[in-house]
This record gives sequence, C-alpha cells and structure tokens, in this order.
Amino acid sequence: MDIDDLDRQLIHALQLDGRAPFSLIAEVLGVSDQTVARRYRRLRSADLLRVVAVPPAGYLAHGRWMLRLRCAPGAADTVAAALARRPDTAWVLTASAGTEVQCITRARTPDEADLQLPRSSRILDVSAYSVLHVFYGSPSPVRRLDALTPAQVAQLRPAVVPPLDPADIPQCGPEDRPLLDVLARDGRTGVPELAAATGWSASTVRRRVDHLRTIGALHFYAEFDLRLAGLDHGTRLWLSVAPSELDAAGRALAAHPEVGFAAATSGPVNLVASVLCRDAHDAYRYLTDRVAALPGVARVETTPVTRYLKRLGRLLR
Repeated sequence: MDIDDLDRQLIHALQLDGRAPFSLIAEVLGVSDQTVARRYRRLRSADLLRVVAVPPAGYLAHGRWMLRLRCAPGAADTVAAALARRPDTAWVLTASAGTEVQCITRARTPDEADLQLPRSSRILDVSAYSVLHVFYGSPSPVRRLDALTPAQVAQLRPAVVPPLDPADIPQCGPEDRPLLDVLARDGRTGVPELAAATGWSASTVRRRVDHLRTIGALHFYAEFDLRLAGLDHGTRLWLSVAPSELDAAGRALAAHPEVGFAAATSGPVNLVASVLCRDAHDAYRYLTDRVAALPGVARVETTPVTRYLKRLGRLLR
C-alpha cells in the first residue's frame, strides 16, 4: 500500500506519543480529526502501523533474556514461527542468511524465569544472554523518519520525565496485569474498554496509566513497517567491551539514531544492540565510523536480519 507525507506525519506523531488524542494530532497537522482517525484505521487495518504498550523488564521483576538459536539448514523459519507463537517472546527474527533465530523472552512470573525450550533436532545450539541493564535513548524510527518539523515535535512530545533506574521501578502487581495485557495488544484502547477489562472506574484507569508512564514503568510505541522509512537493513550487534567502559559505551550507543535498542548482558558478549540502516553501505559506514569510535570495544560481531516474524508481542503477516 502506498503512503503519503500525511501518513508519515501521523506515524511520527504516534512515535512521540502513542496515546496522543487524534484531536491534538489533527490540530498540529492542520487537518480534521476525522482525517487523522481515518488514516490511522487504514494503516492499522493494513498492518502497517500499531501502537503497543510495553513495561520495561525491571517492572515485571522476573527478567528478560536474549536467545540465539543456531539451526539446521532450512529449519530456521519453522523454529522462529514456533517461538513467535509463544506469549513470552518478542522481536523474533531470523538472521545470518536464515541460519540463526534470535528472540527476546520476558518472564511475567518466577516460574517463567526458568526458560523452557523444547528439544528439537532442528536446533543445533542455544546461547542465552540475561539482560542486565537497558540503555534508553529516543526511539530510533522517530529520529530517522523526520516527517514533522521541530515545532510540531515540540507540540506533540509529552512532558519529559527522567527515567528511573530499573531497580527503582516497583514490581508489577496482579491487579495491573489485565490493564497491561489489553494495552500490549492495542496501546490506543479506550478508557471505557480498559475500565471493563480491569473492573476499575474510568478515573482510576486514567490515574493508573498516567502514574505508570510518569514513573517510567509503561512506554507506548508506534510500531510500523520500517520500509516506510526506507530502513531496509536490520542488523544486531554483539560487542565485547571492557567492564570499565561498558556504561559509557552503552550510553553512547543508545544515543545513535541508528540504534533502536541497546542493553548490557551476561554471556560471551556484554553489550547488544539492534541497528537499523537504509542499506548495506549505510551499515558499513555506521560500523566503521560510529561503532569504531565507541570506548573500550574489543570485539564486534554483526548478524544481519533476514526476516522479522514478531515485534513487540505481535505476529507479523
């Protein structure tokens, strides 16, 4: 489906604030509320755009893992599809010309924290990396979409609240699960529907969502087909960094416009990042310029993404 500049502006607006009222977006873009709502529904129905809400790993308090599964020839798609169907996975992809499957798992309960992967002759080797710390930067697609003017961005960006250290974010209580489950499926679910799902009053729902956002425990993302921004080359970086330079390197990496996710991990490497570039040449320049300048980096492995099967909790068509 073809999109135009107004579609790109809408995507950029929702990247800034996934729950921004259509009336505010319409005012900033200079169109009617109905036009914004109609454009959103069209992109949503074509599976090109969706707003999802995801709390950080520390809020759920039971851990996040990054997995690398080396697969037998021709088996990666089958293994990836099986992982994508699991409710505890996100960002399921095949990489390295389809010889490897990578994903992120998030445990919601202590029982889920012990990873249980089925035995399969299709899986030759598994490497698991515990996510120790996430380095937060601005969402990468915002910085590479550039559909809005700085003045429009200022009107739409919500008030900046300094993010808490993950260790300071309280554990998710059972009473929050229905709210988070609904918002994970559709971050723009209305207050009446959220009230029905939680059994809370509308005013309680508003206060709880606002509170979770304020303390950094709930983030809204506008997921969209990255090809709409010309980002056709995805790569995951696996870096070995001197411990004394890990924090500085992670913070610098997260600030790069090419990086959508960066985290310190356990395992053979201690810094992992997801990178989006326009093409292979763009990726080469990024590696030899910006990554090469990071402090304390002893080794870098790159695994080009072949196919995304699942993003933040949803299967892709």
